[in-house]
Amino acid sequence: MVTTLAIASLLAMKPGQPMANSIYDFTMANIDGKPTPLRKFKGKVLLVVNVASKCGNTPQYAALESLYEKYGKEGLVVLGFPANNFGAQEPGTDTEIKTFCTSTYNVKFPMFSKISVKGDDIAPLYKWLLAQSKSTSDVDWNFAKFLVARDGSTVQRFSARTKPDSADVVAAIEADLKAKA
Repeated sequence: MVTTLAIASLLAMKPGQPMANSIYDFTMANIDGKPTPLRKFKGKVLLVVNVASKCGNTPQYAALESLYEKYGKEGLVVLGFPANNFGAQEPGTDTEIKTFCTSTYNVKFPMFSKISVKGDDIAPLYKWLLAQSKSTSDVDWNFAKFLVARDGSTVQRFSARTKPDSADVVAAIEADLKAKA
């Protein structure tokens, strides 16, 4: 599902070029369908994750929420982007996804409207994240993670198999939280 905002952003892209200079240039629909400029998170460390409700990695929601609670006051924001690209593991509507996340995992971090994270209909945000990453290969599964520095540049990419509370992810988050914007 691609939102009107995503289509407008995609049309503004130049062929072969990332459409934005930073993550703050994007506006995405939140889980309630309201446009949310990502510049509202400027100066924060962002962990951007494509999520799914019916995946073997779905329990990662608990670790993501724990990270958000632990480091939120220091400036970490987890951003969840539901995607149905892998094994149809996110078939629900935004309302169903929100209900699942809040009732099952007590998710309080910002959740957004369902998007595509690979293929011909990839959301411009994910096209940009991939272009900024050292590894520009496609997102390979649900719960892939992009750590974005306070200045809006992508710092590090972690695979779907890497748990959010792994030593590597936590060390990268802590290092980025210590860095100045």
